Parts: sequence; structure tokens; C-alpha cells
Amino acid sequence: MEGSEAIMYSTTTASRECALARPVQAKRQEDTIDTYVWTDEYDFLRSLYDSADNTSPKFRFPDLISACVSLVFRDDNAAELIFAYLRSELVLRSPDTTRRREAMWKSQYNLLLDLQRSRGNKHPYPQFQLDQFTTTCVALVRLAGDAQRRIFAQARKNTAERAGRKDPLPDAG
Repeated sequence: MEGSEAIMYSTTTASRECALARPVQAKRQEDTIDTYVWTDEYDFLRSLYDSADNTSPKFRFPDLISACVSLVFRDDNAAELIFAYLRSELVLRSPDTTRRREAMWKSQYNLLLDLQRSRGNKHPYPQFQLDQFTTTCVALVRLAGDAQRRIFAQARKNTAERAGRKDPLPDAG
């Protein structure tokens, strides 16, 4: 089962033997999963990355993307919101839209993977892929208002949780 997970996550995930040979670099690769983000949402994330407010620490794309996913999934109706946007908005964009390769943290990837495997993404409904789910989360947060403050606050919360913080943190928004 463990070997199949590595293939499912990314074809670039290091093998266990390789991870022992390069512990720091390989560990970081195993913690994030490659995804793609559509151009409009990538440009928005780039503006956040380049923002003068993105300091101490400066959050990178995996932090920003994962914060968007976390913010959307705070809503009890996250699946409905995501599928509604996919089926009414994203589906109208050109399927040839340029995408940028980025990464997200594994815990947020797992949320999207569960959604990708859900009944809402099976016959008779259209089948959406990881890049479409990722892009939708960024788009939904961007549309909700006060996005920059909320994304940076959620990125801080996610970082503390990855570091093993035991106390629950208040919502970021």
C-alpha cells in the first residue's frame, strides 16, 4: 500500500532508500505534492508572494495554495461550493488554459484527493482533476474578499500546525 501512495502522490517522490541518502531535501519533497494552478489564479498568488506584506516569514507558493485550500474547507459546505464553482465557472474556461506547476502541502492535498474521489466527481457528473480543484480553491478565496489578510493568517496557522503545535489555533478569518 505504501508504494502505491508514492505513485499516487507524485512521480517525483523519492524512494525510501533515496530518502535515507538525502534526508533534508527528500523529506521536503515528500511533504509537498506537485499540482498545477491556472493562469489567473497563479497571477493572484504571485501578487501575494510579491506583496510587501508577505514578510516574517515570507510564505512560498505551497503555503499560499495550502492556505487557500484550508480556508475553503473550513466551510461545512466546502464540497458543494467547490463543485458549484467547477460546474458553473471553471468549466466555461478554455481547456487549453495555461497552467503553472506549483506544490501544496500534503495535508491539503489529501482534502482535495478525497474530494476528487467523491461521488460528486463520478458518473454521471463531469470528472475534474487536481489542478481544477486547486485552482477553484484559490478562486473561491480570492472572490470572498479580504483574501490577502485571510491567506497570510491561514498560512501562519498551517505552518504552526505542521510544526506540531498542540493547542488549537483560532480560525484565520
